[in-house]
Amino acid sequence: MSFVTWRRTSLSGCALLAAVVLACHPTGPSETRPESEGGAAARAAAGRTTPAPTEAGLSTTTDGGRLDATVRAAVDAGPPPPLSDPMSLHADSRDGLLALFSIRKFTEQEGKVVMADSFLRGAFGTDGPGKISQGNKALAVHTIAKEQCLAGLKDVVLQTPEQKELCGAENMVPVWTKGKKAWFCIDIFEFPNKACELPVVWAPPTWDKKICELQGKRLCSDIEWNISCRGDPEGGPDRRYAYGDTLDLDACHTNRVRRATPACRAKDAKTAWETCATETEPSGAYPRCRSRFGVFDQHGNVAEVMMRREGEKVLTQLKGSAWFYRDLAREPDKPIPETTKDKNGAYPDHCNFDPRWHVEDYEKGAWHVNYHLGFRCCKSIP
Repeated sequence: MSFVTWRRTSLSGCALLAAVVLACHPTGPSETRPESEGGAAARAAAGRTTPAPTEAGLSTTTDGGRLDATVRAAVDAGPPPPLSDPMSLHADSRDGLLALFSIRKFTEQEGKVVMADSFLRGAFGTDGPGKISQGNKALAVHTIAKEQCLAGLKDVVLQTPEQKELCGAENMVPVWTKGKKAWFCIDIFEFPNKACELPVVWAPPTWDKKICELQGKRLCSDIEWNISCRGDPEGGPDRRYAYGDTLDLDACHTNRVRRATPACRAKDAKTAWETCATETEPSGAYPRCRSRFGVFDQHGNVAEVMMRREGEKVLTQLKGSAWFYRDLAREPDKPIPETTKDKNGAYPDHCNFDPRWHVEDYEKGAWHVNYHLGFRCCKSIP
């Protein structure tokens, strides 16, 4: 996996992958969109809708050949409304990014002076790799519309009232190990922790930590992240992956097909911003990519920053995979698949995978960023 360090030299980059993988519209037959060759093609494709069914050729009942009631209702309803452009989820301004989340209101009794507004306005932006964003929109490719994502989650209970009360925040779930009480909560989605919104990238760990704190949370530790991924709230055995014990590249946003152009050159932050497309999809768009505790996208979409303790030091820990993992995929203790293109860089993206990528000391400042690196927050339960 290639990363870029802001104001520093990074490892060499890799070409990106892209595929258009769209869910069926909930009220119509499935539609396959052509492969995207970039943001413009994805935007053009998003305007199409599935044709409405007609009475000819529809299933009938045996009593007089009348249309089935469900089919009749579909015919009477007419064509489904057009899907929104998937690219419209990509914020193109600082204000658009800041509108995706809120911060905690600190009280005078806490004795804290928080210059939140000035910090956030300095940290977020859309004009280059020195700001937290959703990637370079001129290159970005997103193919799943918000309506499709929401349709896939319509029967999913993301958070119960009891979980919300215990965690004291929206879209968080408590986590525990067998025989113990829950001692922390974790964001259900990658930041900004909103269902069917795009995750952020170009987010340095030092700023990630501050943003979590402004929400009354903190960055997750690697151990907390692992338990949330592998664990079973019913006390059953751990899983290798959040979704099961066997690698399934289709369960999460990890199976994007490589595009021929543009070539990603991640030699430094500037060239990565100018040449590397962020090809994320809305958080929760892959309903099977969910742990048993209810945490989405711990594999694929974006890699994630977390903290790791070594003695008295708090260090960065980067783990998880991004949308192009298919070219790097391998399972522990198994031969590398023939479909894995980068066999030298292949790694096992399971829940307990413990890499040492771009380790930095938070006390000294941790500034590693990339076009495919985001984060999520955790919170201790008193």
